[in-house]
Amino acid sequence: MNHPPHIALMVPINNTTMATELVGWLPTGTDCQTLKIPRGQGLLTRETIPAYKAQALALAQTLVGQPIQALAYGCTAASFLSGAQGDAELCAELTQLIGKPVVTTASAMVKALQAQGAQRIGLVTPYHDEVNDQLKRFLADGGIEVVAFDSLRAPNVDALGRITSTEVAQMARHVMTDGCDAMFIACSQLPTFDILQGLSSEFGRPVLSSIQATAQQLRATLHL
Repeated sequence: MNHPPHIALMVPINNTTMATELVGWLPTGTDCQTLKIPRGQGLLTRETIPAYKAQALALAQTLVGQPIQALAYGCTAASFLSGAQGDAELCAELTQLIGKPVVTTASAMVKALQAQGAQRIGLVTPYHDEVNDQLKRFLADGGIEVVAFDSLRAPNVDALGRITSTEVAQMARHVMTDGCDAMFIACSQLPTFDILQGLSSEFGRPVLSSIQATAQQLRATLHL
């Protein structure tokens, strides 16, 4: 592809981070059409996923016939809470609906860590413990064990939106241990663009994030 790609991004309505940071990891001039999925103030749970998924599929209808090269489904939790099979099924539904390649952040996360050969990782999230447990199981299904962990445990989307990259970096430093092959910072709302390279240099190991992994998978899908 010789010209900058035109992609679509689907994120929760409260997300204020991913659209800006995603294009930072993609070729200069990338056009990103952002669609916001309606949701309540609470963080996503397994119980709220079916309604959220229905909203996403309805929103995806607006992309039919649009001149995009791919869709990034950028809600980490909405993917992994359904498990690997549920994530794959949603990806297939979206692909069939819009007729274009679809990248989900949860599958991109696993592929990015596998590409690094990471089997034992440090994990930082903003989620509650029930959701964190689901994420650990999702990673385990991909052959990745979480050996060091902590969460910012945001109580609602407003608190989630106030988390800064400085806070994320501080927690990453607290979590990282010598036993980790790599670190992953989960959630496409957490700002990470300005801290990943510095943390990776500091730790001497890969530090990846939801947004960076999604961009990496988009590049692979579109041969960028």
